[in-house]
Amino acid sequence: MDYRKSNAPSNTVTRDLMKLSADTENIYETVRIIGKRANQISEEMKQDLDKKLQEFASYNDSLEEVFENREQIEISRYYEKLPKASLIAVQEYEEGKLYYRNPSKEI
Repeated sequence: MDYRKSNAPSNTVTRDLMKLSADTENIYETVRIIGKRANQISEEMKQDLDKKLQEFASYNDSLEEVFENREQIEISRYYEKLPKASLIAVQEYEEGKLYYRNPSKEI
C-alpha cells in the first residue's frame, strides 16, 4: 500500500484494544504485527525522502543554494505532514490489508 495515499489520521486516536486484537486473540502479537509493518513503512518513507533530497545535493557553495534549500524545505514539510508510520500500520491492520502468519501456530 502506498503510504502517500493513506487515509490514516495524522494525530493519535484512542482505539479499543480488545477489538483490535480480535483476529490474533493476543494483544502482544497484534502489537508485534503492527510494529513490524510500521518499521517497513518508516524505512520506505526514509528511503523516498533521502532519494528526493539527493537530487539537491551539491558540493559547492553558490547563490543557487538558497533556491535549492527552499525546495528541500518544501519536500521536508510534505513528509512531516504525512501520518506517522505507526498510524498508517494500524489503519492497514484495521482494514485487513496486512498479511501475517505465525509459523508456530501452523504446526
